[in-house]
Amino acid sequence: MALSGYLCLILHSHLPFVRHVEHADSLEERWLFQAITESYLPLLDCLGRLSREGVRASLTVSLSPPLLEMLDDDLLKKRYKRHLFIMHDLACKEIARLKGSRERPLAEMYKKRFERAYDMYTRELSEDIPSAWKRLHESGSVELMTTSATHAYLPLLIQDESVTAQVKTGIRAFERRFGFTPKGFWLPECAYSPEIEPHLRDAGVRYFILETHGILCGTPRPRYGFYAPVLTPLGLCAFGRDIDCGKQVWSADEGYPGDGAYREFHRDIAYELPIDYLGKAIPGNIRTPTGIKYYRVTDRRSDHKELYDPAAASDRAKTHAWNFVFWRNKEAEYWSSVLGKPPLMTAPYDAELFGHWWYEGPEWIEEVLRITSGPDVIVRSVTPSEYLEEHPPEDIVSPAASSWGYRGYSEVWLGHRNGWIYRHLHACQEAMAEACKTHRGAGGIVRRALNQAFRELLLAQASDWPFIMTSGTAPDYARKRVIGHIGRFQALIAQVDSGEIDETYLREIEERDKVFPFLDFESFLGEAEESRAVPSPR
Repeated sequence: MALSGYLCLILHSHLPFVRHVEHADSLEERWLFQAITESYLPLLDCLGRLSREGVRASLTVSLSPPLLEMLDDDLLKKRYKRHLFIMHDLACKEIARLKGSRERPLAEMYKKRFERAYDMYTRELSEDIPSAWKRLHESGSVELMTTSATHAYLPLLIQDESVTAQVKTGIRAFERRFGFTPKGFWLPECAYSPEIEPHLRDAGVRYFILETHGILCGTPRPRYGFYAPVLTPLGLCAFGRDIDCGKQVWSADEGYPGDGAYREFHRDIAYELPIDYLGKAIPGNIRTPTGIKYYRVTDRRSDHKELYDPAAASDRAKTHAWNFVFWRNKEAEYWSSVLGKPPLMTAPYDAELFGHWWYEGPEWIEEVLRITSGPDVIVRSVTPSEYLEEHPPEDIVSPAASSWGYRGYSEVWLGHRNGWIYRHLHACQEAMAEACKTHRGAGGIVRRALNQAFRELLLAQASDWPFIMTSGTAPDYARKRVIGHIGRFQALIAQVDSGEIDETYLREIEERDKVFPFLDFESFLGEAEESRAVPSPR
C-alpha cells in the first residue's frame, strides 16, 4: 500500500485553576481529580502500552499552564490521593450492597480501577504526571505544546499588554516545567484574530491550530483547503481542523461516543442513591458525579438504559478505531488524487473527552495510533513538527478571525450572560499598565503586592468563566471567581497606591491564588513594549 495521507491527532489538556485552600473539601476540585482518574492516567497507560509493544505513536498533547500548576501542587496531590481513598471505599460499599446482583461485577471493576489509579499515580509516576508527559516527548512519541497563561480568550483582551502577558507567561511556565521551548501554541478556544499573531511571532511560536473556517475563509483562499498548513504573512504556520474528523467524534448525533454500547455518562450513582449512603463521596451533600456508573447509552434518545458491558464496549471502541481509520484512508485516497499531494487531516480534541466524557475514548485513541503507526499504512500519524519537516507550507494565507464553539465566532464567550465581564477586565488591564509605570523598580512588599495583582488579573481573564456562564454548568461559581479575582486585584492596587498594604491580607491571597511563582509585574508592560518594538519580517 502506498502512503496517501497523514493524520495529526492533537489532545488539548486544560482545566481552570481551582485550588480552594480555604475549604477542606471543594466540589470544583473534583474536576481535576476526575480528569486525572478518568482521562490523564488512562491516556498515559495506553501510550505506555504502545511503547512496550514497540509502536512509535505520533501524538500531540497541549498542556495548559493552570493544569500544570495544579498537577504540581502539593495540596492538590494530597487531596487527590484522599479522593481516591474515598472513591475506593464507596466502591467497596457498592460491592457489599450489590451482592448477588448483575451490577456487582461492575462495582468490582470500579474498585480495581481506583486501585490501579492509586498505584499508577503514586508508585509508577511518583505523583508527577507532567514528567510522564516529558518522558514521552523525549522518546519521540508525543509532541508537547502550550497555551496562554490562564487560557484567556485572546481576541477579547484588546490591550496588547494583556495578550503579550498571557502568551509569554504561558510559554515561560512551560519552559520552566519542561526545560525546552515549545514549537506549538494552542490558541485558547481556537480563537484567532489577526491582532494576536504578532504576539505569537514575537514569543517564538512556530505553529498554531485553527477551526476549519479560520483556514477556509483565509485570504487568499488556500489551494489545499484545510488539508495542508498555511504560512501566514508573519511567518507562522496555521493548521486547520478537518471537518470529518471532528464530526465523527464530537457530533452529538453522529459521533462515536453516542453508540449504545458505550457507558452512559449521566447515569451516576450520585444521582440515584441516598445522600447519607454516599457520604464523603459528595462534598457538602451536593450531588456530583462519583465516576461509578452501571449503565450504557443503549439509545441516546431514550431514558431507558441497559446494563453496561465493559467487554462489548471495549470491542466497539476498537471497531470504531478501525472505522475512523477506514474513512481517513478513503478521505486521503480521494483528496490526494484531487490535490496532487498527500493531505494532512488535523484532528484536535479536548483531552478530557477521552475517558471522562467518553469512557472508552483512551482505548479508541490507543487503537487509532496503533493502526496508523505501522510501516505499511495508507494514512500515517504525525505530529505538526514532523509534518512541517517533510512538507513545508506552500501557500501564504492570512487566516480569518474565528473560534470553535457555537457558530464559530466568539459567541459562546461574548454574549448576554457574560459580556459584562469585559469592561471590568479592560479597566483592570489599564490599571495594571499604569501601576507598572508608576512603581517600576519597586521592591519589598510593594513588589509582592503588584506581583499578586498581576496573578489575579491573569486568573480573572480565564476563558473558562465566560464559557461556564454560557453553558450553565456552574454559572454562580464562574461569576464568583471573576468577581473575586477582580476584587482582589482592585484591593491590592488600591493598597499599593495608598501606601498602606495589609500584609496579612496579601499573605492570605498569595496562599489562596498560588500560581506562577516566577511572575514579575514589570513584565506586564516591559514585555509588551518590547513586543511592539520588534519589526515584522518582510
